[in-house]
Amino acid sequence: MLNGWVDRRRDLGGVIFIWIRDRYGITQVVFQEDFNNEAYSLGKELRNEFVISVEGKVRKRPGDAVNQELLTGEIDVLVDKLIILNESETPPFAIKNNIDAFEDLRLKYRYLDLRRPELQKNLLLRHKMYQLVRNILMKKNLLKLKRPF
Repeated sequence: MLNGWVDRRRDLGGVIFIWIRDRYGITQVVFQEDFNNEAYSLGKELRNEFVISVEGKVRKRPGDAVNQELLTGEIDVLVDKLIILNESETPPFAIKNNIDAFEDLRLKYRYLDLRRPELQKNLLLRHKMYQLVRNILMKKNLLKLKRPF
């Protein structure tokens, strides 16, 4: 099962390619009309930033279709089952690094801005640092106590 946000969509008539973005990166999934018509029909409804869950068969891409820019560029997922977890309106700015959006707009839509890979990386780093400090404190047999206010 693969869950994430729809990052890009290409419909070639009979075949739909979707890039799913999650906290690990981007994975391409493929909807083929002749493989699973129900999933293909539902795949036609997908738009950027829809939250989806897919199940299918991981397969190696042909040599000429390998995408060296993606960590997962040598494989794709042939979708057998699609669940649209949440639909989305068009976001006010692109969810990618190096965006050309004013800071006040990004702060207004902070929940969207936090989906950007750069900020996801920062959140993961902060999480690991907190974990490291907690582990050191645990080894020293210290407790973390919340302030009463």
